[in-house]
Amino acid sequence: MNDKPLNPNTASIDIARRLIGLECEALNGLATRLGEDFERAVEVLYSCHGKIIVTGLGKSGIAAKKLAATLASSNAPALFLHANEAVHGDMGVIRAGDAAVAISYSGETREVVSLIPHFKLLGVPVIAISGQSNSSLATAADVHLDVSVPNYDWPFGIIPTASLVASIAVGDALTIALLVRRGVKEEDFALLHPEGLLGRKMLVKVADLMHTGERLPIVRLESNMRNVLTEITSKMLGVACVLNDEDELIGIITDGDVRRLLERIDNPLSLTAGEAMTRHPKTIPADMLAAHALHIMEKYSITSLPVLNGDRRLIGLIHLHDILKLETVR
Repeated sequence: MNDKPLNPNTASIDIARRLIGLECEALNGLATRLGEDFERAVEVLYSCHGKIIVTGLGKSGIAAKKLAATLASSNAPALFLHANEAVHGDMGVIRAGDAAVAISYSGETREVVSLIPHFKLLGVPVIAISGQSNSSLATAADVHLDVSVPNYDWPFGIIPTASLVASIAVGDALTIALLVRRGVKEEDFALLHPEGLLGRKMLVKVADLMHTGERLPIVRLESNMRNVLTEITSKMLGVACVLNDEDELIGIITDGDVRRLLERIDNPLSLTAGEAMTRHPKTIPADMLAAHALHIMEKYSITSLPVLNGDRRLIGLIHLHDILKLETVR
């Protein structure tokens, strides 16, 4: 740790960069140290048939609250148990079949350590998250996750900075690893966030938002570019879908394609749709989630997706704006 006193004249941005740099170094080192103990911890949580009890005090209590909330929002029943309140009656929430996660960077927080025998009496396995592998908490727990980091309390030696970030990061890692292990799907996650934009986007399917019938911008391979422009303009979706005589989607023409044609060709209006189109466009089935459509659009920097049935027949088109028009988070 840098023990030099801080200069009051040091630029605030330099202090911020120094601190964030130390926290990044701490997390990078922590990531490389994860090993068997982490796998065992995930197995403990995966095998839990009851609740996941997360406890801590002070700043570690903040990390514990965050972990409990993240677990609960990820379809894993969890609650935060205040270490001080636990010994005054709140231990009653614990049942056989539960699992516990205790967070204390020193591993010696008296209120947290004192809970371990009570967990043991009920047969509740304990995962300890601390920065001291030989601490009372670490040695008493069933699994210990070492979150020790250098410069953990820079600059004064009393304010948890990198140490708290490390505890939160390991909690997030446990949550995501458990979520994947349990096979949680997007739909499951969305059901826990029904009033948020995330939940609404995940629950809504492409079929619920796509344009169909006369609203579809459709041209044929032999259509001239004047007809293509008319279709793009009149349907106001910035794209025309090019079909063959069997109504199969062969390509698309976007308003961006038209602009690029104007830059490259002296007389683009002389082309047919088949000559101007982009072949093999990205498409999506109607039963996919709108969130998946949004992911494809963002990944490929496009604003619309033709919707096809199993025979590659065009049945709809979903536009980026159709997804973004869903209500915002309350």
